[in-house]
Amino acid sequence: MNSDGKSSPTRRNFLTAACGLIAAAGADFGVSAAISIAGPSPAIADSEPFWGEHQGGILTRAQTHTYFASFDLISTNRQEVIGLLRDWTAATARMSGGQTAPGSDSGEALDLPPARLTVTFGFGSGIFMKDGQDRYGLAAHRPEALVDLPRFNGDQLVEAHTGGDVSIQACADDPQVAFHAVRQLARIGYGVAQLRWTQTGFLPQTGPNQTPRNLMGFKDGSNNPPTDDPKAMQQFVWVGGEGPDWMRGGSYLVVRRIRIALEHWDRMSVEFQEQTVGRKKYSGAPLTGKNEFDPPDLDAVDKDGNSIIPDNAHIRLAAAGSNDGVRILRRPYSYNDGVNFTSERWPPWRQGMEYDAGLLFVSYQRDPRTGFIKIFDGISKLDMLNQFATHTGGGLFACPPGVSADEYIGQRLFATA
Repeated sequence: MNSDGKSSPTRRNFLTAACGLIAAAGADFGVSAAISIAGPSPAIADSEPFWGEHQGGILTRAQTHTYFASFDLISTNRQEVIGLLRDWTAATARMSGGQTAPGSDSGEALDLPPARLTVTFGFGSGIFMKDGQDRYGLAAHRPEALVDLPRFNGDQLVEAHTGGDVSIQACADDPQVAFHAVRQLARIGYGVAQLRWTQTGFLPQTGPNQTPRNLMGFKDGSNNPPTDDPKAMQQFVWVGGEGPDWMRGGSYLVVRRIRIALEHWDRMSVEFQEQTVGRKKYSGAPLTGKNEFDPPDLDAVDKDGNSIIPDNAHIRLAAAGSNDGVRILRRPYSYNDGVNFTSERWPPWRQGMEYDAGLLFVSYQRDPRTGFIKIFDGISKLDMLNQFATHTGGGLFACPPGVSADEYIGQRLFATA
């Protein structure tokens, strides 16, 4: 309901009403199909559940677009922050079902279906302690696993694109739906939270059982733990009894913005690229296998005794066998923010050029200390891909569990203090 007591519109009822008027004028224009398209069934089919044990956007089959946003909390009033989380929860539940956001919805998604929208919330270290201040009485409840990420070899992190108090990742099969969700939450948060940094991302449209390729041309995510295996998810993704009560059933998000020097990568032979990654480019199979999901044989050697998968190949360093069995759930997206020119020489075709494009690395894990940090420590020092990859931003966030219809995101955290 709006403040005037009138029902808030769904995105599609504007289109439905318009089609109804056309249909009333006569059926000669073939509008019966349009009426069917605008009905409620497609909107239901296009939606992902918001309420539940776990937040959406973690195990959800990856959508084709994301809009990631990090916010700073600018209010020091605990009740204002609680009120904001309540409002964000209610607004997200509505938008996930294809309805408008409360208040003055900007309207750019009015005629669009939900497009499988999910919105995943996370808390950064600043919500617990910032600039030496315990602003909301939560410092004692910061999880031990929510550590400050170490500075890894080769990091060139830009402060304006790193960290934040609250993360919001909107994912949808329509980029405008994902942007609309974050835009409305930013509007609702005015005066309490402000945007710190954002990043868009995209995936190719692939079949449900097909691994998408990144901008380097390789399949990305082949070695993920199976999301349909509850035991594997409990082992590697969901926080258990080792975490504080308010985080049980949640997960830790590590996000990194990684620029890939595609302008240099494109000059490398396919053979060199495959040796660097440790996989065959076209099939996705490890160099020791024939099929994408064949386990890599890290002990295999050629006739000269050399490792078939090079010692500094990416998949060797990232493999569970090289990290005491540790696995994380990767949910990455590609990004493309244009082109940078590295010289002012004229004419333009003589200028140096680099793509501002690469990977929005997104991963979920039960504990980042034994997950991303452990794995990436070795990768940052030895991986052949490092000559092409530069980490320019990101953060670590504690994503609480899902909520029931009478709760708000983070309620269990604030109830502890």
